[in-house]
Amino acid sequence: MTGVTLTSVDKVFGSAKIIDNVSMDIAKGEFAVFVGPSGCGKSTLLRMIAGLEETSAGTVEIESRDVTQVEPAQREVAMVFQSYALYPHLSVFDNMAFSLRLAKTPKQQITAQVNEAARILKIEEQLDKKPSKLSGGQRQRVAIGRAIVRQPKVFLFDEPLSNLDAELRVQMRLELSQLHRQLGSTMIYVTHDQVEAMTLADKIFVLRGGVVQQSGTPLALYDDPDNQFVAGFIGSPAMNFLTATISAVTREGVVASIEGSGGQTLEATLRDTSLDIGQNVVLGIRPEHLHIREEGFSATVEMTENLGGVAYLHSRLAGGQKIVIERRGERQAYQCESISVWADAKHVLVFDQGGQRLR
Repeated sequence: MTGVTLTSVDKVFGSAKIIDNVSMDIAKGEFAVFVGPSGCGKSTLLRMIAGLEETSAGTVEIESRDVTQVEPAQREVAMVFQSYALYPHLSVFDNMAFSLRLAKTPKQQITAQVNEAARILKIEEQLDKKPSKLSGGQRQRVAIGRAIVRQPKVFLFDEPLSNLDAELRVQMRLELSQLHRQLGSTMIYVTHDQVEAMTLADKIFVLRGGVVQQSGTPLALYDDPDNQFVAGFIGSPAMNFLTATISAVTREGVVASIEGSGGQTLEATLRDTSLDIGQNVVLGIRPEHLHIREEGFSATVEMTENLGGVAYLHSRLAGGQKIVIERRGERQAYQCESISVWADAKHVLVFDQGGQRLR
């Protein structure tokens, strides 16, 4: 069953189109993540689903019910914001119970629902405390608990972990994933952090300039991006991009000469080999798919980023193009050394000059 469906949704502010003809289907019980750079429209899209922003065109449906013109309180959604938005003068219990009391829910039911949410979030011992006595992670759990007690059809998260330190963000990501499995609810999460997107999502929607560039499972976007933007945005460290020129076409794909490398080449596997010799392209290679081998092309290591179990060699080709090479289980520094780098043709992606993937 469909959880949330958007059909040809636009959002216009004055002469600026912030959301441009967005359509998407999020299945019931799915954890969907909107990811993209600042200003791409992901938070606006979330607020349109919540009813906090009106749509300029198109429709929004929640579990097959058209809610485009429905007031936010009647959409059966609950939103968790980046700021915790807790009432400082109320206890944790009263903060979580606030919306239920407004709805005139019976006291016994309020107590049962708040206690159950506190149990799920492991904050039973904090119910009598004021928000000022809690840590950042505990306050965020209270904000999530306030959403849980409403028993919504859809949970909406607008960068909820941005105010937490790095270690706590990792812990809260794990807890959110566990919460999703426990509740089985439809969840939509907005972030600019692609690591959060990769670790949390069942389905990712990558946005740029108010347009969905690609959607799919995290690994599908990582392994098979539709364009250079998605390829560069998904993955950390980012994919390497090398400008090149087609020098030969084979039955399996193409051979491309790397710009400024003195005629050194890379092979790429392509189904469509209609490219012309001399055509300019961009080659994309993940850092983990670059290997140090004698028959490769030359690069000079400028810095080694040693992180213990993995090292990243930040290198530069003769023509000035930069690449990052991942090395696992190795401690050698390679500082200012010349190395030969190679990649298997099946791991070399090809993009045209407009950034579209050539397959």
